[in-house]
Amino acid sequence: MNNYKLIIQYDGTNYAGWQTQAGSKTIQQTITEGIKTITGKNINLIGSGRTDAGVHALGQTANFKTEFDLDINKFKYSLNSVLPKDISIIEAQRVSEEFHARYDAISRKYLYLFIKHKSPFYEPFAYRYFYNLDSDYLNRLSKYLVGEKDFTSFARKSSEPEDKNCTIFNAHWSERKGFVFFYIEANRFLHGMVRTIIGTLMNAQKNNYDQKYIIDVLIAKNREAAAEAVPAKGLFLFKVKY
Repeated sequence: MNNYKLIIQYDGTNYAGWQTQAGSKTIQQTITEGIKTITGKNINLIGSGRTDAGVHALGQTANFKTEFDLDINKFKYSLNSVLPKDISIIEAQRVSEEFHARYDAISRKYLYLFIKHKSPFYEPFAYRYFYNLDSDYLNRLSKYLVGEKDFTSFARKSSEPEDKNCTIFNAHWSERKGFVFFYIEANRFLHGMVRTIIGTLMNAQKNNYDQKYIIDVLIAKNREAAAEAVPAKGLFLFKVKY
């Protein structure tokens, strides 16, 4: 069997997330149908992880296996031609048969974008927050999320995995002209985890809470202890590391 790896960008605005769901339009299903249109075969498209409804990707990774010996350049061009404008295959390559987009991933990196002013260009892909975001303050609190911890409090109540332990390698805020960025890298993420982390950190700044608030939320292992999640439109799966 031939194994093919895809690097994918998508605007998740009009999709119910990555994973195929009955009765909903998803990224995974749309690409799977596109590949079937080209090859005439059903394939199992495996993503590095599931992005939630409305979340975007700059570097989602996926793989699929087929008996076809595909001409990579022709295949990439053909697949992009049948996919909608809000999904793009930016790289396609043949990889070893053992490669698995999900299980072989070492880490996933997410980026969240804030804008300080109204913008017709960035508004659909960023959260326009009307209050000051203090990067220094937020970075001090973010340090208490780094390491292997139980993130039950930051996951949706319906999140499936029993094991809620994740290892965050890095979480930091930065600011540039008119923009605030939040970057986070971990071995894995639970459903809704990144957006809830961001909302909780912002709530801490708004109320002038110190690190004890973050620690107490983690200890609680209860979603109600954390704050409201930020909107999905500002979140991007930035890169998957192998």
